[in-house]
Amino acid sequence: MTGVTEVEVVVAHAERATLRVGDVFLKIDSDQARIDVEVEAMALAPLPTPTVLWRKPPVLALAAVPGKALGRLGQPSTASPEAWAAAGAAVRRLHDAPLPPWPGPSLEGIASELDTECEWLVTSGVLPADLVTRNRQVAEAALRPWTPAFTHGDLQVSHVFLDGDEVTGVIDWSEAARGDALYDLAVLTLGHEEHLGDVLAGYGTDVDLDVIRAWWSLRSLLAIRWLSEHGFDPTAPGCEVDVLRARM
Repeated sequence: MTGVTEVEVVVAHAERATLRVGDVFLKIDSDQARIDVEVEAMALAPLPTPTVLWRKPPVLALAAVPGKALGRLGQPSTASPEAWAAAGAAVRRLHDAPLPPWPGPSLEGIASELDTECEWLVTSGVLPADLVTRNRQVAEAALRPWTPAFTHGDLQVSHVFLDGDEVTGVIDWSEAARGDALYDLAVLTLGHEEHLGDVLAGYGTDVDLDVIRAWWSLRSLLAIRWLSEHGFDPTAPGCEVDVLRARM
């Protein structure tokens, strides 16, 4: 990192911060268990991931992956249909891989958290009751038993990097676990519904579209309080609140 003249704050809140110094990302996390998961998941995943340069708790240093992000939530993606299909194919490789040795969120835990967040959204007046009620109904389709897969757990469109139509890296693995494969597909296409068909073409198997739509609603309902409390704006155009409105 000799000669670096600028430090970029990529994200920062009370739980963790990520800084970019040249071609190195420094992840500082108050919970070392998350870092443990991230490092092990990257070692197990059959996808290109950032190289671990060094680890000195609470800091993890990672090399930047080449290419550019597939897109950003709230912004139109300029990536080609082939690039979205390549992302879908990469997700399928992950889901077909052997399961990680640690468990993921339970169905009962997700349902309980959803109830809590929906009640808060209504009682606090953050969202209209009819919007919450409708999306809570849509979300029900996701609350069913699933066959566990190796899931990324936070597969936002900005976490998938490509060079042209080739996936060059998938980042931010701290939520990786055994989970519902359709959740990864839903998070990847959250706010980018027009690219779902391209992703599924690359994924290469039929999926239940109602469940993906359910995860869009569920993910958004669960995220709003956390985002608001950590300096993000879920009401920005194309973001979580707009995703919920699209279900009305």
